[in-house]
Amino acid sequence: MIKPLLVGLALLAAAPASAIAQDFPQVANTSFVAANGEKTMRLSIVVNVPADKVWWALSTAEGWKSWTVGTAYVDFREGGQIETNYKPGQPQGGPDNIRNQIIAVDDGRLLVFRNVQAPRTFKHPEEFSRIITSIRLEPTKTPGGLEATSVTISGAGYAPNPAYDELYGFFSKGNAFSLVELKDSLEKGSAPAESPTDRLGVTP
Repeated sequence: MIKPLLVGLALLAAAPASAIAQDFPQVANTSFVAANGEKTMRLSIVVNVPADKVWWALSTAEGWKSWTVGTAYVDFREGGQIETNYKPGQPQGGPDNIRNQIIAVDDGRLLVFRNVQAPRTFKHPEEFSRIITSIRLEPTKTPGGLEATSVTISGAGYAPNPAYDELYGFFSKGNAFSLVELKDSLEKGSAPAESPTDRLGVTP
């Protein structure tokens, strides 16, 4: 994840599809706008590891810390929470931790959640709490026939108003970065980016 909820939100304008394609060429952008003007963000990447490894990165505290955050507490069940902080060693329940409530789980395939606590400096927390985020895994193959996984992050509920437009611009770039970070971590064993300003993504 990419550090979705940090300072600098106000500096990010809506990221058009062309910007995502230019900055994150490995990420497929199939986002769309409904007839009522509500936007759904949908970004995908292929990670060249089996789906169970990707699921570990999403369903365990150690998994989250392996690719995106310094602190993680995970109660992985419907109604449970994923609580994170980009800084290591933060206590559970801290006021600046990011808490996502799990809405639905299809084991090994789908995680659906919404944010119930953002850091105190985060802009538009009420609007963000209405966004439903899902991460879907689909097994696939590499060109050489090895196991791989298509990972899709979707965010639904971006209403047509300035607050949601600002959130959409922030998370479209952040979630694309998060997908690349997830891929690099699982394929190459790379650590999460150190600088919080580089991390804009999926966690909350």
